[in-house]
Amino acid sequence: MSRRTIEFLRVIHLDGPNVWTYRAVLEAWVDIGDLEDSPSNTIPGLYERLNRWLPGLIEHRCGVGERGGFLLRLREGTWPAHILEHLVIELQNLAGMKVGFGKARETSRRGVYKVAVRTRNEAVGRACLQAARDLLMAAIEDRPFDVPGTVTRLHDLADRRCLGPSTACIVEGATDRHIPFLRLTDGNLVQLGYGARQRRIWTAETDLTSAIAEGIASDKDLTKRLLRSCGVPVPDGRIVESPEDAWEAAEEIGLPVAIKPVDGNHGRGVSLDLATREDVERAYRLALQEGREVIVERYIPGNEHRLLVVGSRVVAAARGEAAWVEGDGRSTVVELIERQLNTDPRRGSTEDYPLNRILIDEDPAVGLELERQGLTPAAIPAAGQTVLIQRNGNVAFDVTDRLHPDVVETAVLAARVVGLDIAGIDLVAGDVSRPLVEQQGAIVEVNAGPGLLMHLKPAGGTPRPVGRAVVDHLFPAGESGRIPIVGISGSQGTTAIAHLVTHLVSCTGKRTGLASREGLYLGPRQVQSGNCANWRMGRQLLMNRGVDTAIFEHDARSILAEGYAYDRCQVGVVTDFQMDASLAEYYVSEPGQMVTVMRTQVDVILSEGVAVLHAADPAVAGLASLCDGAVLFYALDPDLPLIAGHCERGGRAVVLRDSEVVIAGGSGEVPLFNLASQALPAHDKPALQALHLLAAVGVALALDIPSDLIRAAIETCMALPVPASRI
Repeated sequence: MSRRTIEFLRVIHLDGPNVWTYRAVLEAWVDIGDLEDSPSNTIPGLYERLNRWLPGLIEHRCGVGERGGFLLRLREGTWPAHILEHLVIELQNLAGMKVGFGKARETSRRGVYKVAVRTRNEAVGRACLQAARDLLMAAIEDRPFDVPGTVTRLHDLADRRCLGPSTACIVEGATDRHIPFLRLTDGNLVQLGYGARQRRIWTAETDLTSAIAEGIASDKDLTKRLLRSCGVPVPDGRIVESPEDAWEAAEEIGLPVAIKPVDGNHGRGVSLDLATREDVERAYRLALQEGREVIVERYIPGNEHRLLVVGSRVVAAARGEAAWVEGDGRSTVVELIERQLNTDPRRGSTEDYPLNRILIDEDPAVGLELERQGLTPAAIPAAGQTVLIQRNGNVAFDVTDRLHPDVVETAVLAARVVGLDIAGIDLVAGDVSRPLVEQQGAIVEVNAGPGLLMHLKPAGGTPRPVGRAVVDHLFPAGESGRIPIVGISGSQGTTAIAHLVTHLVSCTGKRTGLASREGLYLGPRQVQSGNCANWRMGRQLLMNRGVDTAIFEHDARSILAEGYAYDRCQVGVVTDFQMDASLAEYYVSEPGQMVTVMRTQVDVILSEGVAVLHAADPAVAGLASLCDGAVLFYALDPDLPLIAGHCERGGRAVVLRDSEVVIAGGSGEVPLFNLASQALPAHDKPALQALHLLAAVGVALALDIPSDLIRAAIETCMALPVPASRI
């Protein structure tokens, strides 16, 4: 019976570094059945259909290394698993989730492949994987497929599941500085850095943002009073309680006035340049729909501006422009808005666009503005007649380079007075290249959690690296957000080494976290029992602000099934490559495949880090050439030629010579302590016990723990009862 189909046997999300790459991937085990006998060049019309449905495939370079490389492979003949890989990549890109990495590899079972594709969100990646499979089968079987509808559905899913643009740009800024990040929720709460050195962001708010300051900023009247008391220019005004009171306040302040909700945002409910009682009372009712109280202020002539203050600097500024349409004597106002404004490619209904679409039904302020001009949405303006649609809401034109130092200083002062570390300062002025006092300009609002898109993708002018500015504020130069991380991989003695390392580090006064096969530990306290050498428990350590150093135990199975919980480590230990029969489930049954799995522990070591490798195992020792950092060997035999050559080249090793643990290096051997003098716990394999101790000492040296402290820590450690499982 023919099986010309594509079946998913298993789909695994590897959320950290893995056997494929340093980033999160979706790994699908794919059975292509009898399609193993049908490469792409034997399926009539397949090339043409895929090229027509997904024209972006031309950009896939594939292994050819040039534009159009994948299409060349498709024309010459390649297998469905490889095609699936590229379709998943392309659908993710079309959904707005940019990725580029993918691999497809045969397994030992005929027709079964492992397909790995980079993904930034598991749910979106899985949806794209399924859609790619359905699209490919439709192309193979010459059936119709709704590509536009599928892309729209995937794009909507990505909008719901992926980080918003403001949060994403901060994360990208952190990535540029090699600062790790963890997404803590399905929303925009993100942790930058690990353990005790972490910071948290929520869109453009940080864990340094004061809740009191945020509360002040949400109260426009209170904000104005505080700013005025510190000499910051603000418009005169007061809170009003009724339409009649609003008119009285307008007469007291002097016309024209502006009316807005006290606790509004995004410009909703704001009306400007009001000079008649009818307009004032109508504007009051509009503002009350958007907030709990209404404020009447002196109208400040000029353009609306948004200045972004991060820390003590203004890092970006944008100017607003009023939106107008011009009548043609035939079209209604609504039709003119659609044709002259909403067709602008810079306008859209999502956060990806610097300008919003203007929808009269959803923005009562537009209707009010039309009424003031004697028009309705259905009115037909005369040919050449200009109609004002919006006075505000279009702040997206970069003017950062035009700011006068006085304007900058005033904006920074306003943020400081309110108490915000990141603030959006709204000011009105005719020309920000001149001091505010010269033109009666004023600050009208101070906003917490300001949007960043207007500065990232301005409708006009130069984009500004505001995400990087936020990261630099949270992590001044020299700070990486990293804590020392030790990864210990293998099958022999890893638990014993992990506990010894934890004790050695604890003796330096550092707060340790350990995820091992015996449990999860914070310092000496076990907080969870059972096998915790997994991704989920590892993430718990990295999220814990009370952890200064984290130690992780790994075996081949956890690496294959989950990847690493961390992106990079300071020290990576590999003890052995012992084959486990259960790994055949993952199609790992040969020594060469085992090397591919275990080398990942060395691949994730930082350039300033250290690989601690068992020198007596040639396969393990061979990983030294793959390490970006330094290498420190350990072995019971002090006379191994490998160690001698390594030390001659300036390397270090920890060996056992006549019961003496010594540090070997270019300058000779330095005794550390005598193992015979230590009260080692009774064990039927003392050589293994000593070997594990050497590995732990190697990690301590790699972490720059002083020799005398290592010696003292070992003495105290040997005085403690040690369960056999740790030896």
